[in-house]
This record gives sequence, structure tokens and C-alpha cells, in this order.
Amino acid sequence: MTDVSISNITHKSQSARDLTINKVGQIRAINRRMRILALNALIEAARAGELGRGFAVVSQEVRAISDEVEGLSLALEEEVAAEIDALATMAGEIAQSAQGQRLVDLSLNAIEIIDRNLYERTCDVRWWATDSAIVDCAGGAEASACDYAASRLAVILRAYTVYIDLWLCDMNGTVLASGRRDRYAVEGRNVADAGWFRSAAKLATGDDFHAEDVRREPLLDNALVATYATPVRMRGEARGKSIGVLAIHFDWEPQARAVVEGVRLTPEERARSRVLLVDANRRVIASSDGQGVLEERISFDTKGRASGVVTSGNRTTAFHATPGYETYRGLGWYGVICQN
Repeated sequence: MTDVSISNITHKSQSARDLTINKVGQIRAINRRMRILALNALIEAARAGELGRGFAVVSQEVRAISDEVEGLSLALEEEVAAEIDALATMAGEIAQSAQGQRLVDLSLNAIEIIDRNLYERTCDVRWWATDSAIVDCAGGAEASACDYAASRLAVILRAYTVYIDLWLCDMNGTVLASGRRDRYAVEGRNVADAGWFRSAAKLATGDDFHAEDVRREPLLDNALVATYATPVRMRGEARGKSIGVLAIHFDWEPQARAVVEGVRLTPEERARSRVLLVDANRRVIASSDGQGVLEERISFDTKGRASGVVTSGNRTTAFHATPGYETYRGLGWYGVICQN
């Protein structure tokens, strides 16, 4: 139900209430006139003495009827007003529910866009790990082979602008080749202690990959990255022996910002809303206002639900868990919209 239709219901219920009160007011006005007439009749009956006794009885009956009408009008006003108030309350609840569901849908849209984007990254890393230049470099680590692998990685980066850098490492964690060797001096550096390297080195087949949570990479000038890694295998075969690790560093900040800023809120809503992506620990990894990234945690109780709305005071938090996409199941992230 749209905000316009909800507004119409509220407006109509208020109009109906006003009309009812007006009609009840008219009944009371007529009733007051009847009482005045009955009172005057009693006075005249008293003056008439015995001849006016029957008229006095009629006058008293009129007063009794007037009292009944007054009671009915009061009851009618209270009953109808209560029903109209209930209708207005229901309309408000429907409006709140509809708005909450809309925010949930927008939260889902944001996380789905990210999921589909990151699914493509998992495809990239598994595909590029089978490139002959990458396999040859990991298998021999000769200078000429590493130079050629670096040139191939540079070609990829010119076409895929969503990456900061691509690294080919040997099984000891030493970076053999990188796509932006002219910008980042990473070749020869050891990354064996990195979580993504340790996890990727243990993967069973070439169909597997490791997705790392968003973090800052010191070797890339502390840029925000989402790293995807998979082993390079002998002859590029899915079940071949692991001879290296390919890591691709997704340029997280501009890509995620475009998603959270692109959520379709009205200008009025945008002024009082924050669109967020948060990780499984509720840590902010993207924010439409640019605040709190990797520093702020958003508290909301899902109550075991994949999606929903949490209201506290004048603050509404709508959320939707990552649904994943194809072979990418996500990392437990959420799309979130906080609105005052």
C-alpha cells in the first residue's frame, strides 16, 4: 500500500469523524430545543391548573424522551469516534508495516547487487589461476616467466578496473608477480601470515576459492579490499598439485559506495537515512554517509530471521541477510537501512 493511499484512508477517517461529530451536534441542538419547549409546556400547564394536567404529563414524557435521545447521542459519538480512531490507528500500522517492508526490500536489493558482483570475482580468480602464464610462473618461478605473468596480470587490470592489484604467490607466500608492479612494490614480499593465503593454500580443488572479509591491505597503501584467492595448480588442472596461490584484490570502497548511494530513496528519506553493508559481526563495511567504515558496529536483533524490521523509539532498522548467488554463498553480510 502506498503512502498516498494510506494518507487517503487517514484523511477519510478524520472526515468521517468530523461529520459524525457534526451530526451528533445537530441532534443535541434539536434536543435542547425540545427540552426548552417541554419546560415551557410545564410552566403553562401549571398556570392552567387542573385543565393543564394532561398537557403536563405529555410535557414530562417529552423530557424523558429528550433524556434518552441525549444518552443515545453521547453513546453514538463515543462508539463511532472509537471505531474511527481504531481505523486511523490501523491505517497508521499498515503504513508503518508497508514502509518497513519497502526498506527491507531495498536492503535486499543492496546486498544482492554486492553478491552478484562478488560472485563474478570468484569466477575471475578461478579462471585466471588456470592461465598458462600464471601456471608457468608458479611452476618454475624463473625471472622471465614471472615478468611475463606480471605483464598478463597488467593486461587483466587494464580491462577489469574493479581491482586494485592481482598477486601471484609461491607456496611459501612470496609474491612472484603482480599486475601493478610500477605502483606497488609487493614482488618479493612474503604474505604467508595473511589469512587469505593460509586459507587458499588448503583448498582441495581448482573449483574452490577463499573469500576474505573487507579489510585494509598494508601493501596496497592501506586501501580497502575484498580479497579472493585460490591455488594455482599444476597444468591448470582442477585436481592438480598446488604450486602457488593467486590473489585478486577487489577495490572495495568505490564499488561498495556506488551500491549504498544508489539505493532508491526519496530526497526526504535520504536526509534521515543511512544505507549500510555490514559483515557477519555487524561491523560497517560500507555506508552511504561515508562514516564508521570498519570502525562502527550496528546493533539489531534478527531473532533468527533472515530479514525484518526493528523499531526502537523513533529509529527503524530494516535488514536483509545475504542470499548469496550461484556458487558464492556470501559471508554472512547484511544490507541495512537505518531511518529516523
